[in-house]
Amino acid sequence: MSQNSPLFRKKTVDQILKDAHSGSEGGLAKVLGVRDLVSLGIAAIVGAGIFSTIGLASYNGGPAVSLLFVFTAIACVFTALSYAQFASTVPVSGSAYTYAYVAFGELFAWIIGWALILEYAVSNMVVAISWSEYFVSMLKGFGITLPGWLTINGETAREAFQKLQVSGAAQLSDYERVAAAAYESAPMIGDFHILLNLPAGLVTLLITALVYIGIRESRTASNIMVVLKVAVVLLVILAGAFYVKPENWSPFAPNGVKGVLSGVAAVFFAFIGFDSISTTAEECRNPQQDMPKAMIYCLVICTVLYVLITLVLTGMVNYTELKVSDPLAFVFQKNGLDFMAGVISVSSVIAITSALLVYQLGQPRIWMTMSRDGLLWKRFAKIHPKYQTPSFATIVTGFVVGIPALFFKMDFFVDLTSVGTFFAFILVCGGVLYLDHKGISARSKFRVPYINGKYLVGILFFLAILGILTYGQGIILEWRMLSFTEIIEHKLLTIIFWITWCTLSILSYQHNFSALPVAGILTNLYLMTELGASNWLIFVIWLAIGLVIYFSYGYKQSKLAQK
Repeated sequence: MSQNSPLFRKKTVDQILKDAHSGSEGGLAKVLGVRDLVSLGIAAIVGAGIFSTIGLASYNGGPAVSLLFVFTAIACVFTALSYAQFASTVPVSGSAYTYAYVAFGELFAWIIGWALILEYAVSNMVVAISWSEYFVSMLKGFGITLPGWLTINGETAREAFQKLQVSGAAQLSDYERVAAAAYESAPMIGDFHILLNLPAGLVTLLITALVYIGIRESRTASNIMVVLKVAVVLLVILAGAFYVKPENWSPFAPNGVKGVLSGVAAVFFAFIGFDSISTTAEECRNPQQDMPKAMIYCLVICTVLYVLITLVLTGMVNYTELKVSDPLAFVFQKNGLDFMAGVISVSSVIAITSALLVYQLGQPRIWMTMSRDGLLWKRFAKIHPKYQTPSFATIVTGFVVGIPALFFKMDFFVDLTSVGTFFAFILVCGGVLYLDHKGISARSKFRVPYINGKYLVGILFFLAILGILTYGQGIILEWRMLSFTEIIEHKLLTIIFWITWCTLSILSYQHNFSALPVAGILTNLYLMTELGASNWLIFVIWLAIGLVIYFSYGYKQSKLAQK
């Protein structure tokens, strides 16, 4: 990896700051403070995750999923500290893309930027679809029922109808019966059934319009919605505590560690969003000081809320009943508290809207930064003269999110989002090690607390190996039963994890690496090993498409190449 290779040409911090503040496209409005940033972070984190995917995670792992939230939060804290250091060093929009440009060079920056497009766009598709489910449920509470074919994607409806034909109505869940009925009643063009999730598309359109109008309006709307949804979450915790039955917490981990870890994608999806704060760095009044505080504050607040609400949910009903899309409303209905269920349904619509707002805010700013560097077409860097927002990029984001949300199902997108995010998080943690090694960290107004990993990383590596050899007989037996092809297919990431840990042990000894960024790399990489192989295949295809675009346009048009 030669420093002189055009693929790994890097931008200095001074170059990035100069490009951000002297561009011909115009500047962004600097209006955000710590409270606004914390609000945006909570808006992103306490969204579709706590109102929908938390149910599936609890169904798979039981009450022990509360511990998975703690473990995932620890992984996010390591990463958040690394993000905070970068944000204080390079206080511009672009998030992990910009940080990779400084630490690893242009090719890695492009790969991260392309992965972030996947994270933000796909996350918003999930959020929009989840919003639609709660919105339709809320309307039913007011006696308004939308036609089924306007509230569901074609694949889900078709699968439910086919299951009805094979198994009969008695074998279908209530949701599947509604989906099958929607398929049967849908208008047709020839043999094609017209099915679309209209609420998901419309809410994306409305949020995109708000983000287009300006950061001040978006900030005000976000702050109001965050206050409301935190109040609702606290209400759920306090009211639900009176209906907790301790016997529902036994067994605590009914499906063992494997069952708990199967919820990694759903639980991690609940935390995705704290990094979106860093995309608004250029709109902060004092990013070097405010960004680090905001990231840590919102992570601590959200982790406490998640753990408490998971314990309340699994205490109010048996974990086996939580495989539903609206678990918070469901547990109160199950306990005869229909009024509370109605309050939750209404407020969850507002809560999920705020998450949609933050993701829709972050995506255009990453595109804008990539365009400034010449890696995307110039129109993506266009700043609206009146609203001071990246106007063209915001409109494109609306289409990229809104159209798939109209026609696709949610399940598939959750895992795919996590793949791109883990990838970005690992490179940000690795980037901090680079900053420290090159002495660039000296100019950071916030630094990751230094814990010398010279011996610690290697000692923990040997203890982990020793622990598996002593207590992991089941794991060893499982590996022995796999063929070479099966190991490559299902365990390749696990092998990469151990090789990475071994490599980092050696490098930590040689260069006195800080232990916390190393811990961030390893925890994120370990969580990656729990995701399905199919998601990785799609992610690789997505990266291949991105590389074609880079080499056909960005490689030649890059401003570093022009210089």
